[in-house]
Amino acid sequence: MSATFGKILKTTVFGESHSAAIGVVIDGLPAGMEIDEALVREGMRRRAPNKSDASTKRSEPDLYEIVSGFFKGKATGTPLCAIIRNKDTRSQDYEKTAALLRPGHADYTGIVKYNGANDYRGGGHFSGRLTAPLVFAGSIARQFLDQKGIKVGVRIRSIADVADQKEFAPGLFEQVEKKDFPVVDDTAGERMREVIAQTRLEGDSVGGVLECVIGGVPAGLGEPFFDSMESRMAHMMFSIPAIKGIEFGDGFAITVMRGSKANDVPAMEDEKVTFQSNHNGGINGGISNGMPIVFRVAVKPTASIFKPQETLNIKTMKNETLQIHGRHDTCIALRAVEAVKCAAALVAADLFLEAQHD
Repeated sequence: MSATFGKILKTTVFGESHSAAIGVVIDGLPAGMEIDEALVREGMRRRAPNKSDASTKRSEPDLYEIVSGFFKGKATGTPLCAIIRNKDTRSQDYEKTAALLRPGHADYTGIVKYNGANDYRGGGHFSGRLTAPLVFAGSIARQFLDQKGIKVGVRIRSIADVADQKEFAPGLFEQVEKKDFPVVDDTAGERMREVIAQTRLEGDSVGGVLECVIGGVPAGLGEPFFDSMESRMAHMMFSIPAIKGIEFGDGFAITVMRGSKANDVPAMEDEKVTFQSNHNGGINGGISNGMPIVFRVAVKPTASIFKPQETLNIKTMKNETLQIHGRHDTCIALRAVEAVKCAAALVAADLFLEAQHD
């Protein structure tokens, strides 16, 4: 199992959805780095379930306990370990249907991969619950980046077919992050909420697209060939449960443009090299060019829905009907905002530190 990510800033997550605790070990934080726990707690709050129609009713306080690597408000330079106790598990919900493979989940692949020894409750190690320690680590990485003048922002770009068409730029990060529904265009946000509410009434789920922008990234980050900026970022993003696609800059839309339009033309501004456009998302040849890093990820509809579905009983090897009665998000994209933001920060911080070690 590969539960560790990073070259210089190494992040290891552990635990399962219904285990006693989940947690993270962060190795490579600079000794003496100040860590503001209030900012970490705020990031954890944004990821946690809320009372909206989009969110699961599982109520986890996500109170973390740092057990090493942190002393008098600073990273000691040794591995920083934190655990988060699972408080609101209802494992009996999963025992009733343990033999039924839930459509859209990793039940079958988990059984095959781990010879039936996997913890299936709540999705086990495959659960979105594991984004809690990821957000803890990423909230610290964000603070490291802030100290270097690098800012990470994520907004909901669309839910189903409702899109926020307004531009998302570093100057809007703080404003959007404070919102319960992180969009630039609040009118579009209200329409997204309506789609989510209607979908919940239908016993179904809905997906969306999240857009991440990283401002202040210096030119030169990324390690081609196989550790390019896109490669590392995509690797991390696909580690987040429910992420099914990624595009950088104009992404697939760039395929209908001519090269004369798609090329970002270099220019001088305030005695610095800049570019007249950013169709390539701040990356050329896998290396940051000094423009904002821009990418979007596709978040699939939550696999657990209340509608009855046909499935297979893995014990009898016969088809049966499954109706899931647990507590699940109608739209996981809303809570994935913080996970994507913090995951992107971990990649950017690792690449920044790697460049310093060259």
